[in-house]
Amino acid sequence: MSDYQQYLEERDKIDYFIQKGYLISNVKEHLNGATVDFVHPNRKVTETLLIGNANARKYFSSLLIQQKQRT
Repeated sequence: MSDYQQYLEERDKIDYFIQKGYLISNVKEHLNGATVDFVHPNRKVTETLLIGNANARKYFSSLLIQQKQRT
């Protein structure tokens, strides 16, 4: 799979959780990329994604900055 295809898949997974109302609650950087925890504020449900693509990591970082500016 190309890097661009991997980016698109990871971006779509991130967008899915954001559209469902989840917020980014925790990020752990490691050698394989980043583990991102999403929490739904109403249902108290937590989901975790492994983001390996560098562009997808930049993407969720920009979403996290926007999220922090709104709160």
